[in-house]
Amino acid sequence: MAYPRVASLKTHDDFVAHLRDNQIEMPSDADVESGEESPLAQSFEVHGQTVGNRWCILPMEGWDGTTDGLPTDLTRRRWRNFGLSGAKLMWGGEAVAVRHDGRANPNQLLLTEKNLSAIASLRQDLVDEHESHFGRSDDLLIGLQLTHSGRFARPNIKSVTEPRTVQRNVVLDRRVKITDDSAIFSDDELATLIDDFIAAAVRAEKAGYRFVDVKHCHGYLGHELLAGRERTGKFGGSFENRTRFLRDIVSGIQAATNDLQVGVRLSLFDFLPFHPGADRVGEPEPGGEPNKVFGGGEDGLTIDMTETSKLIDLMHEIGIRMVCTTAGSPYSTPHLQRPAFFPPSDGYTPPEDPLAGVARQIEAVAEMKKRHSNMVFIGSGYTYLQDYLPNVAQAVVKAGMVDSIGLGRMVLSYPDLPADVTAGSVWQRKKVCRTFSDCTTAPRNGIISGCYPLDPFYKKREERKQLNELKKALQA
Repeated sequence: MAYPRVASLKTHDDFVAHLRDNQIEMPSDADVESGEESPLAQSFEVHGQTVGNRWCILPMEGWDGTTDGLPTDLTRRRWRNFGLSGAKLMWGGEAVAVRHDGRANPNQLLLTEKNLSAIASLRQDLVDEHESHFGRSDDLLIGLQLTHSGRFARPNIKSVTEPRTVQRNVVLDRRVKITDDSAIFSDDELATLIDDFIAAAVRAEKAGYRFVDVKHCHGYLGHELLAGRERTGKFGGSFENRTRFLRDIVSGIQAATNDLQVGVRLSLFDFLPFHPGADRVGEPEPGGEPNKVFGGGEDGLTIDMTETSKLIDLMHEIGIRMVCTTAGSPYSTPHLQRPAFFPPSDGYTPPEDPLAGVARQIEAVAEMKKRHSNMVFIGSGYTYLQDYLPNVAQAVVKAGMVDSIGLGRMVLSYPDLPADVTAGSVWQRKKVCRTFSDCTTAPRNGIISGCYPLDPFYKKREERKQLNELKKALQA
């Protein structure tokens, strides 16, 4: 399947014509405004705080900490880049494990009492960098994402899975080598994990973070619980049971902290797991179980956000006001989660124009915003828009389809994009992420992540040679 690269669409008219010709519904403004009156520069209120603009930095997987879960100079460089970005909402910085067995890799940050001051200093690094560029930080809202990676945990050796899960799943079990029920959390073990989340949230407040994200996305433990329809016991089966994990964590945080707020990064929908088919084009992997997909239709290949909407109602009832949206999983449905032209080493060629994947997320968020106007929604999936990201971002904010524009991969190559757009600075086309997926291929193969193609800092590193040699070997 051949789709034009976004970089080949030289003008906004070309971009809009491509959308129209391919029946991809997506608003996009021809002219991007700058300055204090521009739509993307407008502030909004949440939890009694003013957030200074409509840009958000999304959390990404932690990959360059120490084996003890402490930040390194590479981690600090990335957080300083978040600070200079100009974005006023920092959604969690990166995924931080609440305990060792929940780490997605042996270099993920770990929020223990021993590591508390170092993780607090990360936040201060970000604030200091932000103030040095923009002169103020009182309108800056910074949270910390708390996670347990569940079936995708690799806490000790990068190449060895040590999955903990909440129910069996034919396709996903096969991928992480689960062959019996020993990997399944018992109800008592989940209750202990809830206490670990609460303890981590208490530490996050001590470290100066204003909110924590209780992660429910991308196939990790919280997300998988939402689809635990076949699980028995008090955490499975009914909607009430499947949301007990979140409810108990939130109530525990509210009781144990002073003024710490809670947000949720949520996969609004998902499909059955995909794998490379003919010519490596993605297709549903045989054996998928539609009843274990959250936000999916009965066939597992369509969207049904009935329960998603019900969950967001529940979130509002228990005091949550912010939902950082995403979709699918980078492990099983990457074309839904982060549309890209070039797949990572363990991925597949997209089965659709990646712009259709971006449009799908934008529409899903708009639907949830329409149903739940009393909630703040942060969108994601925008990176593939590349040169036309500001055009679409402005259009969806103006239309009230989303409250904040979340950027992930894009800020690895172009961290100051929000500042440039807001200031009306010259667009730095050479820094625009082209979704080469090296930032995913590298950590999937035990190499630190970063933007090797476009970031001069990573271009010079020895790991770039390792990555290039790996890619050649995989293509041979």
